[in-house]
Amino acid sequence: MKTTASDALIVIDVQNDFCPGGALAVNEGDAVVPYINDISAHFDTVVLTQDWHPAGHSSFASSHHGLDPFASIDMDYGPQTLWPDHCIQASTGAEFHRDLNTTGAQLVIRKGFRASIDSYSAFFENDHTTSTGLTGYLRERGIQRVFCVGLATDYCVRFSAEDAVAQGFDTTVLLDGCRGIDLDGSVDAAITSMRGTGVIIS
Repeated sequence: MKTTASDALIVIDVQNDFCPGGALAVNEGDAVVPYINDISAHFDTVVLTQDWHPAGHSSFASSHHGLDPFASIDMDYGPQTLWPDHCIQASTGAEFHRDLNTTGAQLVIRKGFRASIDSYSAFFENDHTTSTGLTGYLRERGIQRVFCVGLATDYCVRFSAEDAVAQGFDTTVLLDGCRGIDLDGSVDAAITSMRGTGVIIS
């Protein structure tokens, strides 16, 4: 892959709980690791995101009596899928996959740490207003293009990529470096949505 100093790789949520054996395992989630390790060597700027929930987070089904994981409810900021408890702060599940090469990363964005709101995107929490600060960081580094990889295609990768476009970055999702949860066709829906907002799917 040919890259320049104005390109950045955003590696999204390659954490134990999203890999086989984890609390919210994505099918073949760990299969992205060798690919990501290989391409990350081509980027001067590498950013990692890390789901980082407090115990009892409002997006956990266990916080809502009588509701099961993957149910959907309305929160103050809009629809919210309820998840199994996952990526709890300082837990083994929240750690990056042990084989992921994190040495070259300059920044780790932790998200979802506010108890009352979930955060899929690397750029904004789910209210689409509360910023993670990533936009400013990338602009100050002179980044013009971003490439997104990681977990999961249909949630955190999708919303990160769509927000990247909205923030003015040329954005590509590298599908070989992604895997999806795929609830009722959500991967295909995510790809259609991303393309509709101007994301390049490669």
